[in-house]
Amino acid sequence: MIYLKNIALAFGDKTIFADVSWHITERSRIGLVGDNGAGKTTLLRAILGQVELDGGTIEITDRRNRSLAYLPQDLVELPKVPLLDHLRERCGIAALEKALRDYEGRIAVAACCLPDAATTPAEEAADPAEDEALASCRRLLRDYETTLALFNARDGYGFEARAGQVLKGFGFQETDYRRNCGEFSGGWKMRIHLAAILLSRPDIMLLDEPTNHLDTESMEWLESYLKDYPGTLIAVAHDRFFLDKMTTTIAEIALGRLTVYKGNYSWHLQEKERRRKTLEKAIRLQRGEMERTEAFIERFRYQATKAKQVQNRLRRLEKSAPLAAQESERTVRIGFPAGTKSGKEVLTVRDLRKEYGGRPVFSGVGFTLRRGERAALVGVNGAGKSTLSRLLGGVEAPSAGEIRYGLNVRMAFFSQESAENLRYDRTVWEEVLDVPSHCHDRERRSLLGAFLFSGDAIHKPVVVLSGGEKSRLALLKILLRKTNLLILDEPTNHLDLKTKDIFQEALLTYPGAVVLVSHDRYFLDRLVNRVFELRDGACREYLGNYSDFIEKRQSLPALPSGAEERGREGAAMPGRSPEGSDAPAGRPETAAAGTPAADVAGKAFRRREERRREAEERNRLARQRRTLWKDIQALEADIADRERRKAAGEEFLCHPLSHREPERIKRTVRDLRALEKEIEALYERWHELTASLEGA
Repeated sequence: MIYLKNIALAFGDKTIFADVSWHITERSRIGLVGDNGAGKTTLLRAILGQVELDGGTIEITDRRNRSLAYLPQDLVELPKVPLLDHLRERCGIAALEKALRDYEGRIAVAACCLPDAATTPAEEAADPAEDEALASCRRLLRDYETTLALFNARDGYGFEARAGQVLKGFGFQETDYRRNCGEFSGGWKMRIHLAAILLSRPDIMLLDEPTNHLDTESMEWLESYLKDYPGTLIAVAHDRFFLDKMTTTIAEIALGRLTVYKGNYSWHLQEKERRRKTLEKAIRLQRGEMERTEAFIERFRYQATKAKQVQNRLRRLEKSAPLAAQESERTVRIGFPAGTKSGKEVLTVRDLRKEYGGRPVFSGVGFTLRRGERAALVGVNGAGKSTLSRLLGGVEAPSAGEIRYGLNVRMAFFSQESAENLRYDRTVWEEVLDVPSHCHDRERRSLLGAFLFSGDAIHKPVVVLSGGEKSRLALLKILLRKTNLLILDEPTNHLDLKTKDIFQEALLTYPGAVVLVSHDRYFLDRLVNRVFELRDGACREYLGNYSDFIEKRQSLPALPSGAEERGREGAAMPGRSPEGSDAPAGRPETAAAGTPAADVAGKAFRRREERRREAEERNRLARQRRTLWKDIQALEADIADRERRKAAGEEFLCHPLSHREPERIKRTVRDLRALEKEIEALYERWHELTASLEGA
């Protein structure tokens, strides 16, 4: 379907493509990978026709009848119109609706010029003007039917419902649907642009870093949506989970060449290593054969009886071209300098609350982070992950609650906002030199090279750096410091896969504690052992990595950490022996030698009574726990029922034909408000019961 024929492109002395050919078949799912600057974005733009090649061609079969959609990596500007109106316009629905209204008006006018029904056929034929009016009306009806068929093919009547589904998947609220597109921030504008692409259902979808501006839940939704996409998908991404789930072919661009691997990203890594080893083996065999041939020639060069064999081997040696070894990728390892050992408890948070302008972001947040633990903060955009990281990093003060650092804690904070990490009046090298470190200049330069600052780039002013370069420089400054607590807010946003792996390996060997905000699920999966989810203004804890969190989250709303296990323990206690003793039942008490039998009997009786009272207390607590647990389960069922009723009401309001029932709309809005209050009250009661269960 898409044919790349010997394409070549160079910018100055840097070769981007050198005689590259590739055939992309229909319905392919391709991931483009490679280092920063290798040419991934350039290839997408070349397919679109936005880049003029130095040589070769790119052809798309039946181009005129195929629709292409492109999501750029850079931020996009949107018109200042309501969100839903913009989506209608981008997907062609607005133009079709306008055309249908226009046809309806013209048909109504043309119908007025038609002959009266009482007119006889002979009279009708005698008037040429009426014949022309009838023919014009028929043409208008045919055009109207064609436009209506196209409108139905694009699911015009169900467009608003589909748009609501996509926008909800990307984290938009219903109140956002009528907001002006210009009011949204850059990241949300990219989501709007991506939503327009999904709703337009193009034949070929070119996505350049589609996961950059999505939280983990939105990425999971996007992956589930794209599973049923019937067209051709070509995506540039630095998210391994996305590449593994969405792609069946990986195309790697490096040193002007393009290498295709059939499989997802994980398989591509294995196949790439296998090919490298196979090539190395072939090179060794070829070199051995050439050395044996040269030795034979040298030995028998001057013997007349071997002259013919020598000549044959000389010709064979001249014809055999030596195999070229692949350029080995430079392996860079970085590590955090050893800092002072902190106390066992590094960070303690108690009843933390944060609000802006009287509007709460979260409340009741509490946890303890110990030395060596690595915790992730996750949640949808706007849940408060960055806010909590800024509170922990000391950039902002909480509205209520306490943050206490342990003994000898040395903290470093990485912010998404580069202005908080860097001074713009310096150069890259001056920023690196300003960090107190045991590293000498050569080691600092090596680290700069690992983070893609090489040559004269180290003398560039910070103010002219791109967003990605600023993030990498701020990350490098943290690597130079001696710390034992890291608070990192989206540190991997602008790192390619290779640099991300280098940084991840450094964090895996970091002996201190880490609190991490990231939407890179593979990065989180390998790194963290605790997950804190911010949802609905509260914080829930999950033990394990990101995959464990996803598995456990399916059963929300969850009990606080440890409550479920304690509830099960309490329920199991009545199964123990009545006395609560570990001794086998029926074993007699024996009197010590020389002790009166009455004393022995009295002591035995008292011990039995004591054990009986302890058993009764344990059973009472177990019954109390069972009662609390049943109440909690009943509350969770009530919450789930009201959540379902709320979702049904919201679904009705999103339906494109709901406007025909204004009374039902009013009733549904009243019901939704009441349900929200009931759900809030039920959650408060749930928190009270779970707290009682923990204390029981």
